Amino acid sequence: MLVPSRRRLRLEVWIILGLSLGQSAVYSVVQLLDKLTRAPLAQGTSTLNRSQSSREYFDLTYQLLDIIFALVPVVLVIYFLTEHRPAGLSGGTATSAFRKLGFNFARPGKDLLQGLGLFALIGVPSLGLYAAGRALGITTAIIPSALDSYWWTVPVLILSAIRHGIVEEVIVVGYLLDRLGKFGWRMPLAIFASSMLRGSYHLYQGFGPFIGNAVMGVIFALIYTKTRRVMPLVIAHALLDIVAFVGFSLFGKAIGLG
Repeated sequence: MLVPSRRRLRLEVWIILGLSLGQSAVYSVVQLLDKLTRAPLAQGTSTLNRSQSSREYFDLTYQLLDIIFALVPVVLVIYFLTEHRPAGLSGGTATSAFRKLGFNFARPGKDLLQGLGLFALIGVPSLGLYAAGRALGITTAIIPSALDSYWWTVPVLILSAIRHGIVEEVIVVGYLLDRLGKFGWRMPLAIFASSMLRGSYHLYQGFGPFIGNAVMGVIFALIYTKTRRVMPLVIAHALLDIVAFVGFSLFGKAIGLG
């Protein structure tokens, strides 16, 4: 098996982050500064799922393309994490990245139960933190969905939620902790870096979501170090976003939100 040098691994990490959540973090910081210099943060608004066309099927096309292309860095991560043996050695591909990350269906029942537990653990405190952030003026008003009402709106929001769960947990937890470990970082430092990255790409929503997502990042990373499975994290994250996106889309206007 060929072992890449640390220099090559660092370049690899910068490429992955530059194509995905590192890029999002940079934009998020700039958007936060933009909002802070316009008006008090409490008067700002953050919209998570925007309509991209007034024409129904073009909007659907844009939404699906966004979801598909957002998953490309995950495919790249799977490729980089799959360990290959030279053709002459027995065994071919030595280690599947899906197995290495625990991103498979090897234990569906246990993963689902752990995902549901994490969903409950994170979900209720998140609502309280959002309310506290709004009261303190450090969090923008968050609109989880601004899509028009079509037959495909709910399915697209569900796909969007699953996309976020896969991209964030595979890259920020599974991949980044693996690579930082190969750089010689101690696990507490690697977890801190992972959680700060997670918080930073939510800064456009304000300081409350930054804190909340950073804490969530610590919890998720600690669980991953114990289980070596990213699937429960993906399930929990997807459920959190599904409830937020779909719940707002279906009931937001009825209860005076949006």
